[in-house]
Amino acid sequence: VQLVESGGGLVQAGGSLRLSCAASGRTPRTYAMGWFRQAPGNERKLIATIDWNSGDPYYTDAVKGRFTISRDTANNTLYLQMNSLKPEDTAIYYCVSDPAMLYCQNVGCPPSPNYDAWGKGTQVTVSS
Repeated sequence: VQLVESGGGLVQAGGSLRLSCAASGRTPRTYAMGWFRQAPGNERKLIATIDWNSGDPYYTDAVKGRFTISRDTANNTLYLQMNSLKPEDTAIYYCVSDPAMLYCQNVGCPPSPNYDAWGKGTQVTVSS
């Protein structure tokens, strides 16, 4: 399976962006997906996950209340609506597919290269 992110760009602080992550190729049953981000000089970190079947979301404190993760199961597409953006949200945003995303809120999810699939990322830049 291949994951391709889109929707990144340059936005002023307080603005909004909507990221998409489209899955193509052989798409086995999806259990859960997530969004990570990596700011310059920092490690890649998890920000949100979603149970593909129920739609139940999980957010880290960094984005809770501002970002919304959702999915379109018919079109195998993951979304991230980002509102009230801050300069510290500037990062490359990556989507990932792996059943482990179901358990991140309990055990944490490092940016493992062993997840089923990673996208190549989309740049989000928030100016002050």
